Amino acid sequence: MNKKFLLVMLVLSAIVAAFYAYLGGFSSTSVSEVNSERLFVAGRAFSGSVNDSGINDAFRRAAEVLDKNELQGQLGNIYYNNPEGRADSVNAFIGVVIPDSTVQLPADYELRVVPGGRRALRSEVNAHYMLAPNKLYEAIFDYAKEKNLELETFYVEWFPEDRQGIVEVPIKE
Repeated sequence: MNKKFLLVMLVLSAIVAAFYAYLGGFSSTSVSEVNSERLFVAGRAFSGSVNDSGINDAFRRAAEVLDKNELQGQLGNIYYNNPEGRADSVNAFIGVVIPDSTVQLPADYELRVVPGGRRALRSEVNAHYMLAPNKLYEAIFDYAKEKNLELETFYVEWFPEDRQGIVEVPIKE
């Protein structure tokens, strides 16, 4: 009985590890100092508890906008407080990074412009968007601590491909 249980657990562990690897869980994250990109983000503002259903609705709506071709672009978000922090609340703008400001927005969407040309840290990883944020933010915070850099409380993340994530955070001058 113990040998069968051990064998089943070993096989299950291998399956979980293979799935985690497939999603990019073992991918390394790169961090660099860059001049931030100017981005156009169409979406909806959310401010409230991370447990509020409104935040999930905003994420679902962004995916729907792309699935229904209401906009062409990539999933993207702006956070005005640390999304990886321990706080129970988040102040965010959740939506889609679009190519320019001239596109027709869905009725429930507004446009925000992320200014470019600021000194920033950029982290990139080849991992599924479900895993990417944790890896991206951890790498940025570790790099900033190592280089003794102070970051602004303004985080922009976007996902150019299904298995790629990018975060930019301006460096305080």
